[in-house]
Amino acid sequence: MTGPEKSDAARPPKSAKTQLRVGRLVKAHGLKGALKLELYTDDPEGRFTPGASFTLQVPESSPWHGKPLTVREFRWMNSHPVAFFEGVEDRSAAEELVRAILWVDQDPEDVPTEDDAWYDHQLVGLDVVRDGEVVGRVIRVDHFPAQDLLIVRVDGDREVLVPFVKALVPEVDVTAGRVIVTPPAGLFEDLPSEDGDEPDAADGPPSAASEDDRSED
Repeated sequence: MTGPEKSDAARPPKSAKTQLRVGRLVKAHGLKGALKLELYTDDPEGRFTPGASFTLQVPESSPWHGKPLTVREFRWMNSHPVAFFEGVEDRSAAEELVRAILWVDQDPEDVPTEDDAWYDHQLVGLDVVRDGEVVGRVIRVDHFPAQDLLIVRVDGDREVLVPFVKALVPEVDVTAGRVIVTPPAGLFEDLPSEDGDEPDAADGPPSAASEDDRSED
């Protein structure tokens, strides 16, 4: 299984503190530099209060790489969250920030106040359970503009990339040390042949080409 295209895979900014992802800038809005937000917080008014500053996950080629982003104004427009930021005065400047992910520093001892929010270090090391059986362990969390991925180690060194969405990861229990997964068929194992029959002994072992084809399903 392969992950998202690396060209879109700007990594989270490095920080000595633990960081919490709180939003993503999805679209320029209007002509005065406003940006529509995808929220990853249950307290947007608190997170996006004027003066609040974020570190940015953007490609290294972005003019905003390594720069903070500070809120000037937050409002709701037709039920959509919209923010204005310092130094973003027109639509062209706003479009440079589309797809940027916003992070805030948090004390590692703090517990996230948002529902369904965890720090990466809380997820790493958790057992991955499917149908009541442990099938692997979370070794890291990768953050991409479209979604997060749980990287699960199974069968020694093999890694499986599980989209961190409710449909596939319905339960995270940090206290119990596990995440429950409901993956589609073929995510953790090879699918059987369409007719469901085992190859005849007379046919010999499958060819190298067929093994490669199956590993890419």
